[in-house]
Amino acid sequence: MKTTVSKYDFIRAFEDSNRSNSFSSDGLEILYDYLCSYEEDVGEEVELDVIAFCCEFSEYDLEEINNTYDKEFEDMDEASNWLNYRTMVCGHNDDIIVIQDF
Repeated sequence: MKTTVSKYDFIRAFEDSNRSNSFSSDGLEILYDYLCSYEEDVGEEVELDVIAFCCEFSEYDLEEINNTYDKEFEDMDEASNWLNYRTMVCGHNDDIIVIQDF
């Protein structure tokens, strides 16, 4: 039996699991959109596993990326391009990026 998960349900699952501090609202929306796109691309459903998502994906702001990878990126587009050669970039906006951990 399957349940369709809306963006609201997805975000709520993180709150209900006491994992709402793992991602910002924007980060969760980016991750949700990425996972929906992934499902469409591969033709398989992804199980809603909040703990697994918290272990597999991370959200960074530009300062965190620069500190973590000892870089001096000017903006999120530049950071995204660099990270895209090293891991899966789920998406980003001007303030944050969500990547698959590597």
